[in-house]
Amino acid sequence: MHSDDIACCPGPFAPGWESLRQYRCPDWFRDAKFGIWAHWGPQSVPGMGDWYARNMYIEGHPQYLHHVKTYGHPSKFGFKDIVALWNADQFAPDRLMDLYVRAGAKYFVAQGVHHDNFDNWNSRHHRWNAVKMGPRKDIVGLWRAAALKRGLRFGVTEHLERSYSWFNTNKGRDKSGPLAGVPYDGNDPAYADFYFPPHEDANLAYPKDPPEWWPRQWFLRIQDLLDQYQPDLLYTDGGIPFGETGRKLLAHFYNQNIRWHGGRLEAVYALKDARLFRQHGDHGEYEDGVGVLDMERGVVGDICAEPWQTDTCIGDWFYKTGIQYKSAPEIIHLLADVVSKNGNLLLNFPQRANGTLDDTEEGILADLARWMAVNGEAIHGTRPWRVYGEGPTQFTAGNFAEKQGRAFTSQDFRFTAKPGILYAICLAAPAPFGTLTVRSLAAGQAAVTSVALLGCRESLRWSCDAGGLHAQVPATLPCADALTLRVGITA
Repeated sequence: MHSDDIACCPGPFAPGWESLRQYRCPDWFRDAKFGIWAHWGPQSVPGMGDWYARNMYIEGHPQYLHHVKTYGHPSKFGFKDIVALWNADQFAPDRLMDLYVRAGAKYFVAQGVHHDNFDNWNSRHHRWNAVKMGPRKDIVGLWRAAALKRGLRFGVTEHLERSYSWFNTNKGRDKSGPLAGVPYDGNDPAYADFYFPPHEDANLAYPKDPPEWWPRQWFLRIQDLLDQYQPDLLYTDGGIPFGETGRKLLAHFYNQNIRWHGGRLEAVYALKDARLFRQHGDHGEYEDGVGVLDMERGVVGDICAEPWQTDTCIGDWFYKTGIQYKSAPEIIHLLADVVSKNGNLLLNFPQRANGTLDDTEEGILADLARWMAVNGEAIHGTRPWRVYGEGPTQFTAGNFAEKQGRAFTSQDFRFTAKPGILYAICLAAPAPFGTLTVRSLAAGQAAVTSVALLGCRESLRWSCDAGGLHAQVPATLPCADALTLRVGITA
């Protein structure tokens, strides 16, 4: 694929690997630790979870069956018609952003475009966008204004590169039943700019051999998203796509970001190690050091030398009615583990089609806000200590390795640090008047000068010996989910 007719903004970054490895992660991201993501678009309309635009065209799939029962057969009522139902008529970005800020988010990320080929901004290169269709609102622009007004860093995500193959199930037809052989609406040439012209590739990874116009269109649309909304974070759902074309876009992002910030690079490009997904098809290119490693629904096993990010969701990526969400304690445990290993947590709260969160989601945000009000100093602005933690209970390392219902104990700690301070976050509170023992602070390991419990005004009784630091907690605990010891140290 030749990309001579597309260009990146001039600057210190060029589309070669050596140039891109000049990248250094900015301090704002290292300090932020917690971001919230709005993984939201027309696929939220059915309330059936992720990948609806693909699966509604797969005969027999639960989302296909739901679609036929609720809306009609995909030869008559397709995803283009779902787009028309996405009205976002109760979308209140300022109210939601206030909830996210109280819950401790320091950056906010809006979905720009998912695999469904629908742009959530005032796209200059694609008429299928949220300003011209569906909600008829500049969703990305409204999110950006609300985030910047509250001092949050703003980011966008793009999942577009695989749309050409992923969304091509719309070219199918039923093999059985009363409408067997009737083409789905994706075969209608009137909608080829949305559903793509006829081709055979319907794999769920990056396109196997896309025509030259597709990588060019991907570049122009994502370049437009960057240039209009000037985000400090860009997430690609995989590795860098389309060879030099993708590297040109990354160089463009970095060079533009330097211009937006008066000569400072404040950009974060979050990408996945595509080498780990080869068995599932092509997911682009990856090189260490050209951006920030992103782990989907998973964590690393130990402290990483460079900052990284996990992206996950309290439920499904798009709103799914009746799903069991992660609880606030589960989120707090995950956050503590990620931050202790030099990472950030980007957490999606899926919105309903009208733009609102349900009552359970708002309750989880309120619980996070209460915990952050007490323990936030152990999260924001911290750095890893010499070990990430201790105790018998561990998270499984790797992408898509999440498991719910871990039973943490009062022996499970995660550590974060600031100059002269160690924060020991206990992932299961002991009984009142119980003793917390931090074995990594055994006498001789570090000189402990003070011990306090965040959120508690009482002085703690504590001592150090060969078994560790022992601190007695008070009768009334400041929070039920995880306690934080603030330990003054001189080594």
